[in-house]
Amino acid sequence: MSNFSLIDVSSTPTVDHLLHMSVENPENLYALFKHSTRCPISSMALNRMEKCSIFIENKVPFYYLDLLKNRATSNYIAEKLQVEHQSPQLIIIKNGKTIAHTSHNDITENWIKEFV
Repeated sequence: MSNFSLIDVSSTPTVDHLLHMSVENPENLYALFKHSTRCPISSMALNRMEKCSIFIENKVPFYYLDLLKNRATSNYIAEKLQVEHQSPQLIIIKNGKTIAHTSHNDITENWIKEFV
């Protein structure tokens, strides 16, 4: 999808920047997807997100974390957002806080639309 834009999260400062942006823009939602490149369920969930109109139209910025390359950052996210680690996992953030999260096959466009 040429209009789908991933924002790479590969460090704790990037996570802090995301949270800062969500506080500076409290009316906006932000999505953070934790992906395991070795997991077929994770690949299927990412594929579904790549087709999701909310992300294609950039109504909700889509942040992407490669778990295998950035496990320390994933641990930081779990601690900072108070969300138990899962993979794949989609976290919806608003005003610096987790408002919802889901994982595995529950990562769907319909689930996301509940919050937009």
